[in-house]
Amino acid sequence: MLRVHTPEYWHKVRDLNLSPAEVRRLGLPQSPQAVRRSLSSSAGTLQSALHALRDGVGLNLAGGTHHAFADRGEGFCVLNDQAIAAAHLLAHGLARQVLIVDLDVHQGDGTAAIFRHEPRVFTFSMHAGANYPLRKEQSDLDVALELGTGDEEYLRLLRQTLPALLARVRPDFIFYQAGVDVLATDKLGKLALTPAGCRQRDELVLGLCHSRHIPVAVSMGGGYSERLADIVDAHCNTFRVAFELWP
Repeated sequence: MLRVHTPEYWHKVRDLNLSPAEVRRLGLPQSPQAVRRSLSSSAGTLQSALHALRDGVGLNLAGGTHHAFADRGEGFCVLNDQAIAAAHLLAHGLARQVLIVDLDVHQGDGTAAIFRHEPRVFTFSMHAGANYPLRKEQSDLDVALELGTGDEEYLRLLRQTLPALLARVRPDFIFYQAGVDVLATDKLGKLALTPAGCRQRDELVLGLCHSRHIPVAVSMGGGYSERLADIVDAHCNTFRVAFELWP
């Protein structure tokens, strides 16, 4: 974890010593349970990455906390699980070039900032442009979508972008942030994907990983639809696609 987060920030999180302003920015109350959850979620993404090296794919039921910066938490994100796992793989020689494919509706600003000067990690974020965070960071590649973008345009842009990106970056490991807040039913997303379109998104990303034999670790990311069933069904579709490709 300390390959990614500063000791000062971690100690404040661990000791429940964040300032009121830091708590407001995070959007979560301080508690031992929140610390344990953040550690467990990060450990889950690391374990999913190690499983992916062996089996081709690994999935974490949590994670995708991409608004966590090295020295602060924001937007419900305490620790940056995919950054922690990516740094671990690189430090142990388990990956040479990592690609982070962040398709949550919100830009992966913390991840972009953490790896700004790390050429071995390429950050790609496709997100709603006029949405949180107000101040965007610079990913290696950002695709900012118009509000209300639906299935056809979303999938067209992803098909146009991702295969070319794989050829350019040539990653030997991919982290996929599979937020389902792209759904039209989402309270915070402002895009207009249907459940079928969201599943096609997963099929495209995971299908490319499978066909090109690139290990992929999946984190769930955001989802804020009014009906809990809409969120659960969309997340389950991500798992269904993975199980169909890697039976």
